[in-house]
Amino acid sequence: MKYLSVEEIFNEVESGKMVILDVRDQYEFDICSINSLQIPMDELFGRLDELPRDKAIAVMCRSGKRAEAVANILITEHDFSNVVVMKGGILAWIEKIATHLESY
Repeated sequence: MKYLSVEEIFNEVESGKMVILDVRDQYEFDICSINSLQIPMDELFGRLDELPRDKAIAVMCRSGKRAEAVANILITEHDFSNVVVMKGGILAWIEKIATHLESY
C-alpha cells in the first residue's frame, strides 16, 4: 500500500490528478471538513459507484487507521488500482495545510 504526505496529496489534488475520499463519520465531518468526497466508512461499499476510476484516490480519516483498511479493501476486493493513504489523516492536514480548522 502506498502512503503520501498531506503536502503531496494537496499538490496532486490541486493539479486535478487526485481526489480525497474522507471516510470519517458524519459527526466528524461536522467538526471539520475539507474539499473531499465525504462518504462514511460504513456507507462506502454501498456507494462505490460514486468513486472516480479516472483519478487517483487518497483515502483519509482522522489519523489513518480507517483509511488503511478502506484502501486495502478498495485495492484487493474492488479493483481500484490507484489508491493511496493520506499519512496522518485530517490531523496532519490541519497541522500542515489548514491550520484554521478545528482539531478533535
